[in-house]
Amino acid sequence: MSIVSRLLNPSAEASESFEIVPMRRRHVKSILTIEERIHPKPWTAGVFNSEIDLARRGERHYVVGTLGSEVVAYGGLMFAVDEAHVTNIAVAPEVQRRGFARRMLLRLANVAVERGFTALTLEVRVSNTAAQAMYRQFGFAPAGIRQRYYENTEDALVMWVHDIDSPEYRARLNAIAEDDR
Repeated sequence: MSIVSRLLNPSAEASESFEIVPMRRRHVKSILTIEERIHPKPWTAGVFNSEIDLARRGERHYVVGTLGSEVVAYGGLMFAVDEAHVTNIAVAPEVQRRGFARRMLLRLANVAVERGFTALTLEVRVSNTAAQAMYRQFGFAPAGIRQRYYENTEDALVMWVHDIDSPEYRARLNAIAEDDR
């Protein structure tokens, strides 16, 4: 079912649930459709295919969120020595504000914890206060500014959460997951 059909017939959507699955090359075309709608300088198919290759080698982790057979969200992690970096979380505009980004971040945070990392980091547009609020729910705190990071015009707020290997952080993630049920 297309997103337009879903918007015109919301009761049909109830039969479809949001699922998170590993990103595959077959998803890239759908990802690019979202990417081009929400970013002034979108990543290319080549970049996503390269990231998928790195995921196969264990250096990244990428997932897509689907409604039925349609990709409506995607996100990823890059791994460093003891930290994981959220490379992106994106949701198609017509299904935003339904908790999909939160569920994507929950999955990514759990992957980082399961892989034994001690910290998570990301950049977010200084103007994106909604995303910043969501990141704060996950324990992220501002740590600095990357000037003109986005399109060489908008600053990025650098956010970190430390001690993700602690029982307290696991409890935080469990509480978030419980809220989503």
